Amino acid sequence: MAQGDPRYVGYASAALLPLDKAPPIDSSSQTANYWLIKGMLQQYSHHFDGALDSLNKATQADAKSPEPMAWRAAIHLVQADYAKAQTQCDALKPLSTPLFATGCSQYVKSHSGGAAALQSAYDTLNAAVKSEPNASPELLLWELTRLAEMAIRLKRPIEAEAYFQRALKLGITDQFLLGAYADWLLTQNKPDAVIALLSNWERSDILLLRLALAGKAAKHPKTTEWANLLRDRFKEAAQRGDRLHEQEAARFELDIENQPSKALALAVNNYKLQKEPRDAQVLLRAAIAAKDASAAAPAVAWLNQNNYEDESLKTLAGELAKIGGAK
Repeated sequence: MAQGDPRYVGYASAALLPLDKAPPIDSSSQTANYWLIKGMLQQYSHHFDGALDSLNKATQADAKSPEPMAWRAAIHLVQADYAKAQTQCDALKPLSTPLFATGCSQYVKSHSGGAAALQSAYDTLNAAVKSEPNASPELLLWELTRLAEMAIRLKRPIEAEAYFQRALKLGITDQFLLGAYADWLLTQNKPDAVIALLSNWERSDILLLRLALAGKAAKHPKTTEWANLLRDRFKEAAQRGDRLHEQEAARFELDIENQPSKALALAVNNYKLQKEPRDAQVLLRAAIAAKDASAAAPAVAWLNQNNYEDESLKTLAGELAKIGGAK
C-alpha cells in the first residue's frame, strides 16, 4: 500500500490463499492478524463491505487490538458515515495511545460542523502531536499529513507546508503523503517541485497522474510519455473491471484528455463508492466542465448537510448552482 503498486497487493493476497481456503476461527493473535491483513487488502481494493466483515472478525479474535477499529473508522470516513467513524475512534481510546485516538477522532470531527469544528479539531490535534514528541514515526506521519490538510482548509499555507515538510523528513515511504503534497504543490503553481518530488514514482498510478499534471503545467518533455502510460493503465483497468483508481481516471480525462463527459461518467461512478472530499471535488469539477449540474447533486448534498469547511469546494458548488439543477 505504501508503494502504490497493485502488484504487491496481489503478492500479499496470493500469500494468504492457503489460509483463505480454511480461515482460522479461534481467538488468538494469529487469527486476528489474518483477518486484519485480509481486511486491509480488501479495503485497498475498495471491497469495503468485505473489509468491514474481515475487520469485525479480527476484533472478535482479539478485542484489545486497536488496528481493526482504526481501519473501520477509515472505511466509514471514505463512505462519509461520520457517526460510525466516530464510534470506532471513541472505541480506540482505552486501547491505544492518546495521540492515536485523538488523531482518529479529530480528523473525523473536521469533516462536519463548519469552520469552528475544523479549527477546534486542528488545535486539538496540534496540541496532541506536541504532547507526544516520541510517538512512532509512522503515527507522526499520519498525524502531520492530516494537520497539513486541515491547515490548507484553514487557509494557512505556511503551516501546511511546514507540516508536509516535517512528514517528509521522517523518511517513510507513503503514497498518501506524496499524493497530498503533490496536489498542494499543484495548487500553488509549483509543477517543477512536483516533478522533483515524484520523479521515481511512475509505478504508482496515483502519483503518475500528478506527474502528468505537473508535466503539462511545466511543459516537461516527458509529459506525453507519462500521459500515454496512464492512458494504457486506465484502459487495462477498465477492461478488467477494476474500479480502484476511478477518481484518478476522472481527473485524467478532465485535465489531460479534455474529455469532460468521460470524466463525469467516471466521477459519478466513483462517488457511488467513495465519498471523500477529493472525490466530491473531481465530481463537482467534471459536472461544471460537462455543464451537467444534476450529476453532482450528491456531492452538493454532502457538502451542505455536513457543512464541510473548504472554500475551494464551496466555490465549485457556487459555480455549479449557476448552471442550474443543484440546490
